[in-house]
Amino acid sequence: MSDAAISVQGLGKRYELGAKQAKFPTFRETLANAGSRLIRRKAKCKDSDILWALRDISFEVKTGSVTGVIGRNGAGKSTLLKILSRITDPTEGYAEIRGRVGSLLEVGTGFHPELTGRENIFLNGAILGMRRTEIQRKFDEIVDFAEIERFLDTPVKRYSSGMFMRLAFSVAAHLDPEILLVDEVLAVGDSEFQKKCLGKMDTVASQGRTVLFVSHNMSAVKSLCSHCIFLEHGQLTMAGDINEGIRLYHAAGQNTSVIATHQDVVIGNMRVNGDASAQLQNVSPASFEFELALKDPLSGYRMILILENHQGTMIFHAVRTEKDLPQIGAPGTYHVSLDMPPMRLTPGLYSFYVKFLYYGDKTNGRYVSDRSLLDVEGDYDPSAAPGVISPTTDWEVELRPAVSAPVEVETTAVR
Repeated sequence: MSDAAISVQGLGKRYELGAKQAKFPTFRETLANAGSRLIRRKAKCKDSDILWALRDISFEVKTGSVTGVIGRNGAGKSTLLKILSRITDPTEGYAEIRGRVGSLLEVGTGFHPELTGRENIFLNGAILGMRRTEIQRKFDEIVDFAEIERFLDTPVKRYSSGMFMRLAFSVAAHLDPEILLVDEVLAVGDSEFQKKCLGKMDTVASQGRTVLFVSHNMSAVKSLCSHCIFLEHGQLTMAGDINEGIRLYHAAGQNTSVIATHQDVVIGNMRVNGDASAQLQNVSPASFEFELALKDPLSGYRMILILENHQGTMIFHAVRTEKDLPQIGAPGTYHVSLDMPPMRLTPGLYSFYVKFLYYGDKTNGRYVSDRSLLDVEGDYDPSAAPGVISPTTDWEVELRPAVSAPVEVETTAVR
């Protein structure tokens, strides 16, 4: 018997662009339009009207593994998870799921806005196939993790997006699904909540359950997953080692050039020491490079380069304004570089990105680049050297003579 929790063979999902969703017809309309509908079924759609969100996808996910699903926007990641969750049917191929599935695909999936948080816990648990006694046993853990005890008996339609997200993830993760499907919904939470969720998914995986994790945060994917599935334009590029998948993901992202005809500001072509793969020895200096394309002239801006570790902790941020770089202002494409001495970072996975804040006379804007991976290597085990940096230090030892103990003196208080 196969040890695969998920088996996908020749999976495909097709959409017809511009097609209107059919209304529910009456019996009379059904009889009257039967002939015309038969003709429409036989008519073939033009190739330009067809979009294959997924095409000929085949892979297996072993039981107890944590697999990341990565790819650019529109690659088909969310469509894949919706098919595995049985929310939508495939156009071709099939997927076999061996185990009870808990999915967290969108904020609000499986929740009723008019019901309270307490009621939705039981409702969502029932949808996942849990018995009432199982839900009651996990109830306190779910509430504690979500941190919504005060609002437990409030209808969830009055929850903020963060509260909604905490409750939805807590239910999906705590009700013992054998397979957990998580889409990029963690982006709505704050950094502390994201760390908490990643820790919970790590715990779920250590208990022998299977996790399929969709994310654009390569640091989170690297720290959590051992394997990955890389999708491009609805097709499977590779399924295997996580390091190779992340390398291909970033290499694909660097192939696009910066074009400023459709946006006010575009930031791209992120590199370190001229290398798109962004690998760095921790004892080497670093030159962060990127291209900035401006459509319109600027009257004021603030540009920030930020480096974070895989836990989302900011290592440093470098800020420049129009006073520091007055040559940036006219429309065009600029090559920007930032030179850093050896940072002595602890070996591991980091990410860097650029924020560009524009404040003009008439309009303001905030632009953020995609995150780029920085794989820092060193000659020692990072688990034996916790911390963010490992600076070079000079140690000196001097043997000094013992100091005699101080003599105790009795004192009398004077009133």
